[in-house]
Parts: sequence; structure tokens; C-alpha cells
Amino acid sequence: MELYPLAERVGALLMSHGHRLAAAESCTGGWVCQALTAVPGSSGWFDRGFVTYSNAAKRELLDVPESVLDIEGAVSEATVLSMAQGALRRSSADCTLAISGIAGPDGGTPQKPVGTVCFAWALRQGRAMSETRRFDGDRRAVRRQSVMWALRGILWLYGEE
Repeated sequence: MELYPLAERVGALLMSHGHRLAAAESCTGGWVCQALTAVPGSSGWFDRGFVTYSNAAKRELLDVPESVLDIEGAVSEATVLSMAQGALRRSSADCTLAISGIAGPDGGTPQKPVGTVCFAWALRQGRAMSETRRFDGDRRAVRRQSVMWALRGILWLYGEE
């Protein structure tokens, strides 16, 4: 599925539930928000986005504990779960998604190579899930695949895929 139709599908799903979404992005730098707000009428179901590229931004804007960043690292499921929960606390959204990863071309390690991306999705009612994926390709390809995966996760969160 292409990005725009996927964003439309996410929007229709959120509208059908009367829900609003907030996004907390790191390696994608606001691409999720751009994809969602490209859909006409997105103001009815998209609340806001947080681009928290630095660890300081993750702490300051989303209340990610410094201990999580120190112990687990910025690219970890613990961090993205904390980002997703922070986005819920800092917004009026009913659901959130969070992304943090290593898009490259450098920055990878043997434990977390380039292409490693962590995702989390959370509902205000308490359901949350996280996942780590490894994507191939250059920086743009990793980021694009990450945006697609994050949006698909909203469908899974609601049991739609």
C-alpha cells in the first residue's frame, strides 16, 4: 500500500472511533505528521506531533526518564513506549505512535545496526504495544519504511489488520 492511501485509511479508522492521534517522532523527523496532515479533513482526527530528535527533547517534551535513555538508549522499546505515553499525557489524543531509530548512513552499532527502528503505539484506555524492526536501504528508504510501519501499527492497535 502506498503512503497516502494508508494515511487516509488511518484517518477513516480514527474518525469511525471518534478518536484523535498524536505522533512522537525521532528518526522520521515529522514525516508521519506530514503524511497524516496531507489528508484533507485530518484536523478532525489528528491532534499534534512531537519531533523529539535529541534525548533532551525526549525528556523535556515527553517526560522520557533520563534513566531509560541512559540504560536502554534512545533506540529502544522502553524509550518509544515512554514517548508514546508522554504524548498521551501531553495531548488530548486518544492514541499515539512513537518512533526512534537509526536511519543512517552512520550511527549504527553491532547491537543496533543502521536500519534498526523501534515503534510503540498506545491507547488512552491503557492498551500499548511496541516492536523493533530492521529495515534495509539508504536513509530515505529506512525513514519511509518507518513511517509506513508506524501507520500500519495504528491499524493493528485497533484490530483492523
